[in-house]
Amino acid sequence: MPFSLWLCSTRMSIELRHLRFFLAVAEELSVTRAAARLNVTQPSVSRSLAALEKHLGTLLVDRSTHHLALTAEGRAFRDKAAAAVAAFDEALDAGRLLRAPLRLGHAWAALGPYTTPLLRRWGHEHPRTPLELLRIDDRTAGLTRGRVDAAVLRGPVDTPGLVTALLFTETRVAAVTADGPLAARPALPLADLAAEPVVLNTVSGMTTPDLWPHGGRPTHTLTVGNTDDWLTAIAAGRGVGVSTASTAELHTHPGVTYRPLTDAPPVPVLLAWRATAPHPAIADLVALARRVAAEPR
Repeated sequence: MPFSLWLCSTRMSIELRHLRFFLAVAEELSVTRAAARLNVTQPSVSRSLAALEKHLGTLLVDRSTHHLALTAEGRAFRDKAAAAVAAFDEALDAGRLLRAPLRLGHAWAALGPYTTPLLRRWGHEHPRTPLELLRIDDRTAGLTRGRVDAAVLRGPVDTPGLVTALLFTETRVAAVTADGPLAARPALPLADLAAEPVVLNTVSGMTTPDLWPHGGRPTHTLTVGNTDDWLTAIAAGRGVGVSTASTAELHTHPGVTYRPLTDAPPVPVLLAWRATAPHPAIADLVALARRVAAEPR
């Protein structure tokens, strides 16, 4: 019998393959494509998905339309299933036991101007533990999905099961169309941005309408899914945006001009990791990141 991940139930046992089948369906949004990807039959995927839903007592996939979609419960369970599968695969990776790389995720800007100094210093001080920097477009930069060991996050973090350490804070900037009237101003207040459509990265960004005071919030917003689309929308004149100083340094665009915001609070830049089974080099990473951030640039 193959090794399986067992979830206890009085009626049935859920195995690791149930999670793998569900994750394939979640990514492909098609039972047929998921089965082809896994090299199994379509009925076996359907049965596994139904068994998992029965065990959990909730629907994970909405089958009411022609195109499959995850339910709210399915989206929440996807991250937990991905983390469980990643932990299982990592535990059986013999090569990882020898080299134990430290995977550091970020959604955009990483550690800003401190990124390169950190990578260089880490290589000198910890040559036996490679530090891998990965850009992953979601709110926790792949951390809750088990794709990284730690992540650089900006803004408040309230995800259960994560531990955070403050590294430094950053000022906020406005991002406006380069040939628009706001680009001619040396600095901007939030109220001037609220008069324009505001482009919000709702997948990995930190800006929400709550940044503006009640009564002065933007009346129109445009949502995008990553930093690249955010820049493109602003350059095309579809709206304005708010980000941090590191974005202005590391994500330049010929169609976007960055200007200081005069009345926006600073943004905490945090290092986050999972509370359970953290990578043994986390403490060293926090200490080095804080030292690098404290040194004159």
